[in-house]
Amino acid sequence: MRIDPYYVNTLVGSLDQTTATEQQLTTELSSGVRVTSLSSDPVAAGQSSVLSAEISAQDTFVQTAASEQGLLQTTDSALGSAVTQLTTAISLGVRGNQGSLNATEVKSIAQQLTSLRSEVLSLANTTYQGKYIFAGSQGGTQPFSLNTATTPATTVYSGDSAVQTLQTPSGQTTQLNLPGNAVFSATGADVFGALSNLIADFSTGTPGPTSAADVGNLKTALDNVSQQRVVLDGSLNRLQTASTLSQTNVAQLSATQTSLVGADTASIATQLSMSETQHQALLNVISTLEKGSLFDYTH
Repeated sequence: MRIDPYYVNTLVGSLDQTTATEQQLTTELSSGVRVTSLSSDPVAAGQSSVLSAEISAQDTFVQTAASEQGLLQTTDSALGSAVTQLTTAISLGVRGNQGSLNATEVKSIAQQLTSLRSEVLSLANTTYQGKYIFAGSQGGTQPFSLNTATTPATTVYSGDSAVQTLQTPSGQTTQLNLPGNAVFSATGADVFGALSNLIADFSTGTPGPTSAADVGNLKTALDNVSQQRVVLDGSLNRLQTASTLSQTNVAQLSATQTSLVGADTASIATQLSMSETQHQALLNVISTLEKGSLFDYTH
């Protein structure tokens, strides 16, 4: 019985197939990835694409949250310092109203209050990464300016009331800023108005008739600053929690993706060994057949 004249062609085709298989398995073994294209495994590739999009979204949120946490921490620090300064100012106001101080001491309190007002003004004009944090959406504009040409002095707010937010991957909305007019010049709780009034009350050396009421107004303003800080701290806590959750989700999604498209190195190594053995066997057969005329071989 004569050998099929197309036998070598069949062998060569098989050889090409084993070569391609070896290359594929070698690539998978070296990269650790089983699915390298849509044709490798359409279902797994599609699922991996969905996972990649989710991982990217979670990663983007984590990066954004890190920057916003820096802003919130800077804001919280400014508010904490403002609370300290205002608490000191209230203590000075109460002392000035005791009636046991002489004119020089009362004027000294006015000077100390003036210094505290300057410090609070500086805090209200705090910047983060080149932008004013208490200016609402007007980050390029200094929010507060003091006019000492009037008695008492007046403070002008040049920002706006815009509240900026960030949505977490779970859909929760987190407030990222506190407009300055809600913190330092709120109606009925005007920090600078109360401070300037107290300064005017004590600047003559004798407590003015409204000095006690102005101390009360400053206490109200301090309460408002503290309440606004609570709002901010709540936002910071939610953002930190959401960021931690997103990092956990990224780790879990990445593990799922690796399991989906990752290579089973032990199995692939076995398959590669078998393919190499098959490849060598085909080479041996072809080499043997090429030693004589194909049409001379019979069973």
